[in-house]
Amino acid sequence: MRAYLIDELNSADMQSLLACLEAKAVKASVEDMYWLEIPDNLLSAEQREHAAQCGPFVCSLETGPNWLKVELLIRGRGKLRCSCIAYADQAQREWVLDQIDAMLAESDIPV
Repeated sequence: MRAYLIDELNSADMQSLLACLEAKAVKASVEDMYWLEIPDNLLSAEQREHAAQCGPFVCSLETGPNWLKVELLIRGRGKLRCSCIAYADQAQREWVLDQIDAMLAESDIPV
């Protein structure tokens, strides 16, 4: 799995980051997981075609006691398996990482 990992966060930074995630991401039904929705204009042609059946498209954010892992797999929340589920392309990856960087900055977490 391709992922982006931010680790060695102290407990105060984690609490601040969790508050930011609660405000900016969608809480998943699995504990310690969030969904970051990908804007429609960044979806691939196939993802746009499948949006009604497979969407919304998201990447998963998993938190631990002192870390945040960002999965770089863009999946549809409407279906578990489909050909439209794929690793983030360059534009999607840049957008996801920019969102994470903005959350870290907003939470005043130096990385």
